[in-house]
Amino acid sequence: MILIVMGVSGAGKSTIAEALVKATGWQFAEGDDYHSDANRKKMHSGTPLTDEDRAPWLASLHEVLESWARRDESGIMTCSALKQTYRDTLAKGLPEGSYHFVLLEVPRAELQKRLEHRAGHFMSPELLDSQLATLEEPKDALRIQAEGSPDEIAGKILAQIRSL
Repeated sequence: MILIVMGVSGAGKSTIAEALVKATGWQFAEGDDYHSDANRKKMHSGTPLTDEDRAPWLASLHEVLESWARRDESGIMTCSALKQTYRDTLAKGLPEGSYHFVLLEVPRAELQKRLEHRAGHFMSPELLDSQLATLEEPKDALRIQAEGSPDEIAGKILAQIRSL
């Protein structure tokens, strides 16, 4: 089983993924770690990435997912995956039913608060509106209200996975 924890910046992707890894022992890949230095600088300056900026990043993430699937390993990856074309790129060629996108839903005011208080991250809080505007609501993702403790949210996700 592969889970791609998605959502806009500040939704809690990394925190929830860490709780999922703790609960499952599965492989983990932090999507942000695969961004180029140029992408990081661009986001830090408050400039949204273009699809061209994202293409090599998404290809790298797809390679990780594909390697897990090839080895029949379970894993958890974080990735904003804001557009359907990005999700299609990530999932291309993965066996049907072997993966699930998990959309973390958080009210805008809470996202803004989290971003303003987050230290040491390259993503500028100024990009929140751009991310919200870019987000194409996924039709096939598990939708999780990301309220409560990370362990509680991870528990909700795992319960939904088990019920599928």
